[in-house]
Amino acid sequence: MTNAISGDVADAEAAAPAPRFHTSVHVRWSDMDVFQHVNHARMVTLLEEARIPWLFEDDRPTVALRNGCVLADLHVKYRDQLRHEDTPLDIAMWIERLRAVDFTVAYEVRAAGAAPGSPAAVTATTQLAAFDIETQRLRRLTGPEREYLAQWMPV
Repeated sequence: MTNAISGDVADAEAAAPAPRFHTSVHVRWSDMDVFQHVNHARMVTLLEEARIPWLFEDDRPTVALRNGCVLADLHVKYRDQLRHEDTPLDIAMWIERLRAVDFTVAYEVRAAGAAPGSPAAVTATTQLAAFDIETQRLRRLTGPEREYLAQWMPV
């Protein structure tokens, strides 16, 4: 996987879009369904795989979330088909909403080689909540977690 940070330049009158974390995720042959495009359940897994280098790696302030983070909501919109030959997928992610215990990640998924400004084949959002495994309750995001997540929000 390759990771890169990019920010789009907005005109002076519009709010600047959120900086995007980009990662490449490979489509496996088993991710395809009988119609030869990426299956819905597999797309959800590919989105999960994309979040790992962004949020759960050892050097991230959000690393503790890998020990306690629950998926509270998920929305996926398919605008075009993705197939095995479209690998590796470019998945761009940013924070759409940040609250005390949860945050919403927005995604744009494009085929390999697609122009960055081209329409995304898949758009999605996931609402994730910090969770304390020992107490079996939601927990507040820590200051460093919130600061890291906030840098990925629109300006």
